[in-house]
Amino acid sequence: MLQLAVILPTFNERKNIALMVERLDAALAGLRWEAIFVDDNSPDGTADEARRIARDDPRIRVIERIGRRGLASAAIEGMCASAAPVVAVMDADGQHDETLLPQMYAAVTSGEYDVAYASRFAEGASTEAWGRPDRVKASGFANAIARRVTGVDLTDPMSGFFMLRAETLRADAHRLSGVGFKILLDILATVDRPLRVKEFPLNFAARMEGESKLDRTVVFEFLVGLYDKWLGRIIPTRFALFGTVGALGAIVHLTVLSAVLHLFGAQFQVSHYPKEAAFIVGQTLASLTAMTFNFVLNNELTYSDKRLRGFGPYLRGWLKFAATCAFGMLANIGVSTALIRIGVHTYPAAIAGIILASVWNFALSSKFVWGKYG
Repeated sequence: MLQLAVILPTFNERKNIALMVERLDAALAGLRWEAIFVDDNSPDGTADEARRIARDDPRIRVIERIGRRGLASAAIEGMCASAAPVVAVMDADGQHDETLLPQMYAAVTSGEYDVAYASRFAEGASTEAWGRPDRVKASGFANAIARRVTGVDLTDPMSGFFMLRAETLRADAHRLSGVGFKILLDILATVDRPLRVKEFPLNFAARMEGESKLDRTVVFEFLVGLYDKWLGRIIPTRFALFGTVGALGAIVHLTVLSAVLHLFGAQFQVSHYPKEAAFIVGQTLASLTAMTFNFVLNNELTYSDKRLRGFGPYLRGWLKFAATCAFGMLANIGVSTALIRIGVHTYPAAIAGIILASVWNFALSSKFVWGKYG
């Protein structure tokens, strides 16, 4: 009977797969286990390597996700895909000490604890082998913020190495955000009843092979996760992100509009509505510039889990975004121009057009630009 499933979210970890399986095999001797590699369509062939091993080892399974990215959502899918009564999540790069798994399993199955996790900051833990004191400090700071916002009082709530009963996860899986930050914190902040947690000190190691997947969006995604737990039920997280990017785009919009009116306004003294002619041109250029700005930021941040990569997908995405925003832009220009005609000041009129266009843009772009990839 299957006892334990180890979930390993992966992206470009091909060289580490065989090594990780060997280490799990040694650490979990005496347990009936399976390892599920949840791969986000790695270009280096990670999923193919896991499938190659799985042909000879039935304990190895692969879930390859197409067009989706994110460690948290990958961990949730992997845990829900297993029939094992106990599930663990850990990295596939060798930084987590797999020899802790039997101890964690004993704690969870003892009936005394609901969750077991490995902490980089518990007494007896070490991050010296990691060799990145800058990231140690950053992780400590992130943990402090997470504890304050969520009320989860652990030494390392941002840990990505933990174990719990599958039924505990599945009972609240539909309420988990699956975005932004480590899944353990998401679980602890979501489950209504207090969970009994057993902490194990972790000797956090350097990667076996390859490079870290941390990129410039990590801090942003961390803040997104905190927002989702704090205010996500009031204002949907994706809409809040889209609105934040839109607010930045509004600044770009007004800057371009102001520049056009200032530099070229005098050249439009050719119609019955000279001020209106300059405004229409300025509003059009400003809308196009802000639209492109919004597409870039939304692709990198708001839809980072569905991020478009490569020249072809990126160009197609921009064209779709432009198409879905076209009606919003026309409504923007039409409404703001109408307000100008009845005497409303230039900038309030522009802002009214921006707000109207933003609602339209969010509804359609979510569906037709990034929606097909989710």
